[in-house]
Amino acid sequence: MRMVKFSVLALVCVFAVLPALVAAHTADELQQQIDSNNAQIQQLDNEIANYQAQLDSTTKQKDTLQNTVNQLALQSKQLTAKINVTKSQIKTTQLQIQQLSQGIATKQATIDDEEAGLAESLRSLDAIEQTPLSITLLAAGTISDAWQDIDSIASLQSAMQSAIVRLSADKQTLTTNKTTAEGKRAQLLAQQRTLNTQQGSLNATKKAQSDLLAQTKNQESNYQKVIAEKVAAKQDFEDTLRELQAKLQSADISAIPSQGKGVLRWPLTSVHVTQYFGDTAFARTAAYKGKGHNGIDLRASVGTPVFAALTGVVEETNLGTAPNCQYGKWALIRHNNGLTTLYAHLSGVNVVKGQSVSTGQLIGYSGNTGYATGPHLHFTVYVSSAVSFINYKCNNGKSVKVPVSPFNGYLNPVNYLP
Repeated sequence: MRMVKFSVLALVCVFAVLPALVAAHTADELQQQIDSNNAQIQQLDNEIANYQAQLDSTTKQKDTLQNTVNQLALQSKQLTAKINVTKSQIKTTQLQIQQLSQGIATKQATIDDEEAGLAESLRSLDAIEQTPLSITLLAAGTISDAWQDIDSIASLQSAMQSAIVRLSADKQTLTTNKTTAEGKRAQLLAQQRTLNTQQGSLNATKKAQSDLLAQTKNQESNYQKVIAEKVAAKQDFEDTLRELQAKLQSADISAIPSQGKGVLRWPLTSVHVTQYFGDTAFARTAAYKGKGHNGIDLRASVGTPVFAALTGVVEETNLGTAPNCQYGKWALIRHNNGLTTLYAHLSGVNVVKGQSVSTGQLIGYSGNTGYATGPHLHFTVYVSSAVSFINYKCNNGKSVKVPVSPFNGYLNPVNYLP
């Protein structure tokens, strides 16, 4: 009887230790791979910072074809490095999920073994406790042996209580590991979405470079001619818009929300305003003839992801059917609070007319399309009820739809942004 009791107790201890020994080697290998990936990520981050420094340098140089091509090439390299970072982060997260899953499996095996051992111990203990004291004394042979048996039972009960406490802790650890693993899976999905966005940026950058070289035939004189044509066409476009705005009746602006910080979110993750709304110093130059700027311009290299400033419905888009015309590629989103937002000069549009979008959703990539002499995002905020559309005839003879509004239908975006 005494041998049975101690063998059960020993078995419980063995079951608690064995799974950890089996998994140790694999866990070490996983950790080594995770550490290797993290080192690679750090190296790529250093490369990205180096490319950014070179980009900052090229933006200060003279606006030439070679400089523009160099900028696009650097952006492509930087985006490729960012994509590789995200891939490494995804791989690291997958390894961490595998590591957690292994820990969960090991812990579950330990729990199962301990539960089996406890069940066996309980059955043995129950059988002992059901035995009359007289039979126990007779079976022990001597009173001394009987007391030893009773002490063994007490020790076994104490060990079982400790095992139950440990089992409860193991189950709590298992629950925590499961929650962590679920969080890692959510992180992995977010990283995959980021990777898709970065891949779209890279494609937009490469296409912009290809289009530029095809348009200019890699000749500096052709490039400067294109720039001059864009400047002249932009002035004509602005003049036409102002004439139309002056002819339109004043907008009813009573239904728009009160100005307040945070009504809209910035359409870019990194914000640098290069031209503000209204009667700015630049607007008083020949470019706008003192009539004011109907939005804000944000610095954004070709391929920079552009996000919806607020939940709404895509009212209209232009996909660039008339190259180098008006706002280029753009998207117009109507929001439920009486505001409408325009995202212009895009290199690519990721939404379609009638589509519902949520705040922060990717809607396209910034670019240099339309009458723009450099890559940026033009962002306009309208009173929704004031927006109408006209067919604008470009210098190349094609007609495209353009959103317009009377002067008081344009709102200062800064009054609604964070």
